[in-house]
Amino acid sequence: MGFRKSTLGHLLSDASMEHKTSTGSMIMAGLCRHFDSAKIKLVVFKMSSGKKKGEFSGEEVIAEFERLTRDAATVQRETLRRILDENAAVEYLQRLGLAGRTDPDAFRACVPLATHDDLEPYIRRVADGDASPVLTAKPITSISLSSGTTQGKRKYLPFNDDLFKAAMHVYRTSFAFRDRAYPVGGGGKALQFIYGSRQSTTKGGLTATTATTHLYLHEAFKSASRDFQLPCCSPDAVVFGPDFAESLYCHLLCGLLAADDVRTVYAVFGHNVVLALQALERAWEELCDDIRRGAPSPARVTDPAVRRAVSALLAAPDPALADEVARRCAALSGDGWYGAVPALWPNARYVHAIVTGSMEHYVKKLRHYAGGLPLVAMDYGASEGMVGANVDPEAPPESATFAVLPDIAYFEFIPLKIVNNIIDGEASSTDDDDATSRCSQAAEPVGLTEVTVGEHYEVVMTTFTGLYRYRGRVLQLDAQAQVRVPGVTLALCINVDKSTEQDVQVAVDGAAEILGAAEPERSSLEVVDYASHADVSSDPGHYVVFWELNGGEADDGVLQRCCDELDRGFVDAGYVSSRKTRAIGPLELRLLQRGTFRKVMHHYLSLGTPANQFKLPRCIARSNSGVLQILADNTIKAFFSAAYE
Repeated sequence: MGFRKSTLGHLLSDASMEHKTSTGSMIMAGLCRHFDSAKIKLVVFKMSSGKKKGEFSGEEVIAEFERLTRDAATVQRETLRRILDENAAVEYLQRLGLAGRTDPDAFRACVPLATHDDLEPYIRRVADGDASPVLTAKPITSISLSSGTTQGKRKYLPFNDDLFKAAMHVYRTSFAFRDRAYPVGGGGKALQFIYGSRQSTTKGGLTATTATTHLYLHEAFKSASRDFQLPCCSPDAVVFGPDFAESLYCHLLCGLLAADDVRTVYAVFGHNVVLALQALERAWEELCDDIRRGAPSPARVTDPAVRRAVSALLAAPDPALADEVARRCAALSGDGWYGAVPALWPNARYVHAIVTGSMEHYVKKLRHYAGGLPLVAMDYGASEGMVGANVDPEAPPESATFAVLPDIAYFEFIPLKIVNNIIDGEASSTDDDDATSRCSQAAEPVGLTEVTVGEHYEVVMTTFTGLYRYRGRVLQLDAQAQVRVPGVTLALCINVDKSTEQDVQVAVDGAAEILGAAEPERSSLEVVDYASHADVSSDPGHYVVFWELNGGEADDGVLQRCCDELDRGFVDAGYVSSRKTRAIGPLELRLLQRGTFRKVMHHYLSLGTPANQFKLPRCIARSNSGVLQILADNTIKAFFSAAYE
């Protein structure tokens, strides 16, 4: 690859510091909750002024990237100086007594580490119309909303032109590397499963919506990204349509109409690509009817603006195209839809989405749909701000790496003590939107070039948008001078057990292998999706794992073996000992009706969670009664483990 491979010592001394991006859309993928399991290559890149439109050179971007990996410490100091110099007079920093100083030592001495709760009163004042320099000297032009998927609480975060520029900087860099690996030159389009979010207005008149939507609506977005952006197959009316299911259907229709022109297939989360192709499996005959008729289905496409935009693309009946699509879909249907992407979009070069962290479960299905096409991991960031670009697009999702761009924020790292894959002292699950984790003993943050291989850290960001020493996610440095975000978020706890989201995924993956091994002739049988719950409604409490299967019904004996294997798959010492002493009851596997997790997604969408940001919670909290009720209403079978009898 283009970035310089180096020794650990060189990278740590010359480098900088893990929702929510495809060049087709340049959607704020990283800004849509992307602090999940991944690796981050410790390399740096200085923001360039860029060239005039039409003069973008990926090789020059890469060359500059390589040259500037040697000076991360200097770049970080200069970045902090710029942030503090620009915002020296803001109320937040004045109250803390920074008095215009811009050096790292004074900054750390005066400005405390902050959570969202600490900064929320200031952000709320801005949202309510306070035009004074509360957090930033430059105006905060709008408010970004986090997803609120985990606990239903959406946070307010500042958005302005600096955040836009940082996003474009990251996307420009990642595109240079991606286009060198998988060139898409010579025109073409991107099939994008993207969805604008509902907008509201704060008391002070600021637009509040997701950072994704802010970016896509930014007046400079199209011109700023034109040199490295493929046009979307779908018109804007589809992207910003009022109904998720309608927009998804229209994305598929527009993609089929432009089949030969599609060069990339993209969504913010890998789940969205899987969801779209599953919808294609169900609706391909209707889509072919629309193409044959030359008009969108009146039952499927009802919004006037969306209907007008799609009708303009259809223009006239095309029975030849309809017959060809139908022929290909019929063949795919008989083959379990393996290789659907290259079969229907033969000139596509890769599939692009967030495929790390909680999205790893969908990698197997994505590979099934993609056939031999590569899966390229998205860039790294969150609603709070961008962090790094994927400069190694040829790496498989399991080894995704991200290059931190040290001039878009100032980064610090809090050393953490991890015991049995749990942050020592953590007693309950964390809010996935609150990029905050806790450790039992306070530790002084270290600088970007002071981190140690093999240790775990909590990342702290200071941004140009008014977040100062804002606490982030847990990271781990491995022996390859990369940073991994371990699955240390506590998911299930009943007694002295501490099982993480990573533990749940490992147990599910292990048990799911039994399905294919037991009935190889039914290889399509698989776990579509899963969730878990610590049920303490009876004594003793027990773990519940919910499965939705695809490809037919499994034999009860096979499912019982899966249930037993799930129970054995939780290897936390506290869980094993509690099961042996019956302090925790037998694990329960509940089989769900097909489509149950789509109902869960629509439940969240009805509460305001944007489609681009939705991530299924892997552990359903007791307080989440709405989702638990959906799962209970759609349970068709239940099995209890005999693993410890």
